[in-house]
Amino acid sequence: ILLTSMAGHDPKDSTSLPVETPDFAAFVGRSVKGLRVGVPKEYRVDGMPAEIDALWEQGIAWLKEAGCEIVEVSLPHTKYALPAYYIVAPAEASSNLARYDGMRYGLRVEGANLTETYEKTRAEGFGAEVKRRILIGTYVLSAGYYDAYYLKALKVRRRIADDFDQAFEKVDALLTPTAPSAAFALGDKSDDPVAMYLNDIFTVTVNLAGLPGMSVPAGLDANGLPLGLQLIGRALDEGTLFSLGGAIEKAANFRAKPQKWW
Repeated sequence: ILLTSMAGHDPKDSTSLPVETPDFAAFVGRSVKGLRVGVPKEYRVDGMPAEIDALWEQGIAWLKEAGCEIVEVSLPHTKYALPAYYIVAPAEASSNLARYDGMRYGLRVEGANLTETYEKTRAEGFGAEVKRRILIGTYVLSAGYYDAYYLKALKVRRRIADDFDQAFEKVDALLTPTAPSAAFALGDKSDDPVAMYLNDIFTVTVNLAGLPGMSVPAGLDANGLPLGLQLIGRALDEGTLFSLGGAIEKAANFRAKPQKWW
């Protein structure tokens, strides 16, 4: 009842919050002067290309020029984020995709019997990465492994969220690289999913903690591929990210024109 009575909310959207939708476009033009931006020391990982670190430093300089105060902060559980994410996310995928069995939802591939229909449907209806995540998720949720893996990952997720809560007592937002490298070529790491997962090291913490994040294209690597800077904000504080993102976008004046690759 509350949702349907408030202006600006779709009564059919059960996920709407009972708050007015901010005018996000207006935030982009606002001055970012006086904001405190945190730089988490744990995001300086071994083997990170010098050009990524240089872009990060450039982003810090741009925000300083825009009037922000830069503060070093610590997110000590960051190093556990990747393994925790790749337990929690596949577990959720396994649970949520169980309904796509060919009986009620999605594709159906007929078999000689019910079991074969299930097997053929799920074999042909999902790609290799989806199958991989379903199997990982089923494993960590199975008897004997639920406590050892899934529950421990949930505890790590809580610690990661606590790290952010403590950081946001000192700062208004965080600035990090988006990824530890530029994008790899299409199909380059298809045989090595772990290598692909490692590229998520800077972004999965936001997913685990339930926070808004924004990647702003800000530069190019030596091969002309775009590199991004990530902004992380408090829950429901996307407006601050739009302000900071607008400042970075203006300073970077990024105008990359990728070559046609298809």
